[in-house]
Amino acid sequence: MLLIGGGGREHALARALAASPSLGTLYATHMSNPGIAQLAQPCDQPTEVRESYRLVQWCEKRGIGLVVVGPEDPLAEGIADKLAAPDRLVFGPTSDGARLEGDKAWAKQLMRAAAIPTAESRTFTDPDSALSYVRSREQAPVVKAAGLAKGKGVVVAKDTEEASKAIVSFMIDRIHGDAGRAVVIEEKLEGPEVSVLALVDGRNIMVLPPCRDHKRLGDGDRGPNTGGMGAFCPTADLDDRMLQRIEREILVPTVDALTREEIAYRGVLYAGIMLTHAGPKVLEFNVRFGDPECQPLMARFRGDLVRLLKLTAQGHLDRADFSWDTRHACCVVLASGGYPEKPKTGVPITGLAAAEKLEGVVIDHAGTKRQNDGTIVTAGGRVLGVTGLGETLEDARAKAYEACRLIRFDGMQMRSDIGVVREPAPRVFRGTR
Repeated sequence: MLLIGGGGREHALARALAASPSLGTLYATHMSNPGIAQLAQPCDQPTEVRESYRLVQWCEKRGIGLVVVGPEDPLAEGIADKLAAPDRLVFGPTSDGARLEGDKAWAKQLMRAAAIPTAESRTFTDPDSALSYVRSREQAPVVKAAGLAKGKGVVVAKDTEEASKAIVSFMIDRIHGDAGRAVVIEEKLEGPEVSVLALVDGRNIMVLPPCRDHKRLGDGDRGPNTGGMGAFCPTADLDDRMLQRIEREILVPTVDALTREEIAYRGVLYAGIMLTHAGPKVLEFNVRFGDPECQPLMARFRGDLVRLLKLTAQGHLDRADFSWDTRHACCVVLASGGYPEKPKTGVPITGLAAAEKLEGVVIDHAGTKRQNDGTIVTAGGRVLGVTGLGETLEDARAKAYEACRLIRFDGMQMRSDIGVVREPAPRVFRGTR
């Protein structure tokens, strides 16, 4: 089988796939990731859709029966459409299904048509109209680049001035490229935020243990948005009754709406949800495992992941059989100096071997590379995901931070409050004008 992608999420997937009893040979496209390189054989073909014929030929030559696509970009570009064949399954939605994440304006239309609870919003393609709308509002809104922006295209504005600056940076300065050609401006919701991921095989839905992530760079949810500075699983914010409500009011109607659009969605459906006073509401959809949510999920997974993903791609989730470690998992992300604006790369990392020896600790490589002399150095913004497992969330946090204290690199950034739950103060809720 072939794994596409080279971040911390994909290292976590590679570890679980490599432990699967039904695995033949695991190939991977991003062998520059030292963690993945220890688990897989290389696939040296490009993953850009415009050159997908080369990857198709490579898969045919080696008899690849299952392709697992980790990141959102190749899914949005249509890699699943190109690689799927009668004798080859792809875990990951087609480009039509990937619009749920790749086109937030389209996703909002789908939710409105299906009466799926979400924040009130408007979409703009003209910056002047967007600026005029923001200035007419009483409450500062959330501004989102409509396209893919690596998890950084969202500004939860504290006032109209900050919202206006976000519009200019997205639509005029194009700091996220074409992702900012359109923006979605929506009401600011309040409440605990949770990540609910489910496997979808086109008709069946299997909800995974809910997670909670920390997107802001600094402690206390301060600083700029990032791709994610840590996550823990499970989260106490959701009891079985609320999880069933989310499945009934959000996940099932979404899959039904996709079916009406003649989209057979097969892969991960990730719903970022705010638990508001009026009930759960969708903040956004993703079409793949979250990063870093995937890391604690895979640390707890017990079963044959190859078989599970294959059944999902085949449309037979009802035959799946697996379980979860009863322990809690807490993942702390270690980021480069300068992240998220200008991460510093090429910085030597020490202490990895000592940290990996700790019982109940799993380390996933995200933005690292191995130099010729064997030294591991930073090679991206989010460098490592350090996951601790424990009987309680506090135990898991302690394990993760014990390992983090052994790891060092110049400029290293990490939050000290991953897994600490702070409920928001009561706020007055207002809709859009």
